[in-house]
Amino acid sequence: MIASRSPVARSGRTRADSKQARLISMLKLPEGASVAEIVAAFGWQPHTVRGAIAGALKKKLGLNVTSEKEDQRGRVYRIAD
Repeated sequence: MIASRSPVARSGRTRADSKQARLISMLKLPEGASVAEIVAAFGWQPHTVRGAIAGALKKKLGLNVTSEKEDQRGRVYRIAD
């Protein structure tokens, strides 16, 4: 008999000590965070930053993440209330 795996229920919440939680806290700041700042903080590649924002934060958690292009900082992401 083969044991079947039941799907894991996802609560849509994030552990407080995770990278995802740290990313969310950066994006909740009034000044937001640029891709370069997130790359420096986590050691990720830029495409990983964009993927985490689009996939984990927007799609899975349903957060309202906005972005705008600033002259000095480049693309800046923020979580809007």
